[in-house]
Amino acid sequence: MRSVVQRVSEAAVTVDGATVGRIGAGLLVLVGVEQGDAPADAEWLATKIAALRIFGDEQGKMNRCIRDVGGETLVVSQFTLLAETARGTRPSFIRAARPEEAVPLYERFVGALGVAAGRPPQRGVFAADMQVALVNDGPVTIWIDSRRRE
Repeated sequence: MRSVVQRVSEAAVTVDGATVGRIGAGLLVLVGVEQGDAPADAEWLATKIAALRIFGDEQGKMNRCIRDVGGETLVVSQFTLLAETARGTRPSFIRAARPEEAVPLYERFVGALGVAAGRPPQRGVFAADMQVALVNDGPVTIWIDSRRRE
């Protein structure tokens, strides 16, 4: 699984003109499921994201995680994180998992993140055409891949 994590002061996701998820200060998490990902990937990624110390402490050092600051999370599925661009200029998404494989892992990730972060995430709609609005705080943007475990 791949994710892009952004520390935000606010974020929202809209589908067909209706807001389906909105948060204040916290994390916007874009997540893509790759063919062959397993439940262990979802669990590891959720735990890693919840433990990221990217919020400021009293001295302004990035030393606190989402649970420490009582922040919110917004999870948006995004298969385009698996884009392969080595050949030509049209991305290939062949590595992205098909919905029958991706949906259960996405759901597992959302559940695990809720447990690890201490509150259920807001979320987008899987496979929908979504508009995502955010105010990136910092800016802080971090890319994480469960297969690389870094």
